[in-house]
Amino acid sequence: MNKNYYAIIMAGGIGSRFWPISRTSHPKQFIDILGTGKTLIQNTYDRFLKICPPENIYVVTNESYTDIIKAQLPAMTDGQILTEPVMRNTAPCVAYGCFKIESINPDAVIVVAPSDHLILNEDRFVDAINKSLETAQKNECLVTLGIMPSRPDTGYGYIQYTDQVLDGEFHKVKTFTEKPTLEIAKTFIQSGDFLWNAGIFVWSAKAIIGAYDKHLPDMFEIFAEARSVYNSENEKSHVNAAYQRCTNISIDYGIMEKAENVYVLPSEFGWSDLGTWASIYQLAEKDYVGNAVIPSEKVIMYDSSNCMVNVPDEKLVVLQGLHDFIVVESNNTLLICPRDQEQNVKQVVADVKQKFGVKYI
Repeated sequence: MNKNYYAIIMAGGIGSRFWPISRTSHPKQFIDILGTGKTLIQNTYDRFLKICPPENIYVVTNESYTDIIKAQLPAMTDGQILTEPVMRNTAPCVAYGCFKIESINPDAVIVVAPSDHLILNEDRFVDAINKSLETAQKNECLVTLGIMPSRPDTGYGYIQYTDQVLDGEFHKVKTFTEKPTLEIAKTFIQSGDFLWNAGIFVWSAKAIIGAYDKHLPDMFEIFAEARSVYNSENEKSHVNAAYQRCTNISIDYGIMEKAENVYVLPSEFGWSDLGTWASIYQLAEKDYVGNAVIPSEKVIMYDSSNCMVNVPDEKLVVLQGLHDFIVVESNNTLLICPRDQEQNVKQVVADVKQKFGVKYI
């Protein structure tokens, strides 16, 4: 296993679209949302154990989740859990992890990935990451993984690529497009040169730090200033102060959309970002009338079809005459909404917070 290979797992999100199961105090990456016996972050960590040494895996998260991570990933040391004092999107998160790793090993090649995605074919995933690490080690490029789209989905970002290739498989990126309308998504699929943006990145420490210097120079200075304190007792206090000076910006918008040396590897490994209850419904086992029930021991359904049901396993739930609904109960909260209106959940969360405070959030 290559000692220069590192992984950064981003685990700071609050997963509000999975409310009420996902709460600010215990978001979806720390939940066994698919009923597999492991949480999403545990599955992510286990995948990276196949790619790099365990001591080379880092998690960047909000400091309020430190104890949860220690409980779920007991093999990780305090030095591998990088805590953010405030949410500032992904550019500061990636900068912190990459600058810290660079201070330990200037020859590092790093994969950065979210903590809450599903990968069905792990062998293909490992193969794609290893190819990307090899290419990033040899070339000063920024690699992103693009998923071969199976449908015109409006919930994903899209990457358009050209015929120019690096190492035979990595295509030069032409454009990034955030979540498009359905009509635009259909034209993307028909054109044949668009991929879903998986939000998984691979680069050398040298390449990404050079990209910060060029495209986010203020953020570069903030984290470069901390080089003398990484891996010391002063790291936390220095980084906490640094975050207050960081702009709220994503790595996609801040660097990937602007850099000239971005390449994408078209990939297929059974990927889902598990962004909504609809994505869980698509993946879950269903009965003969399309109902997906997790867990299913005490749920009885009459004249009901195509429902997504997730309720406490000790509760008896009886549903009659319900079609195409989401029914979720957790944390003393019950949510019932049509499946085609689940995009409203974020607004519901905002309304609940305004009306009842953070008790139910």
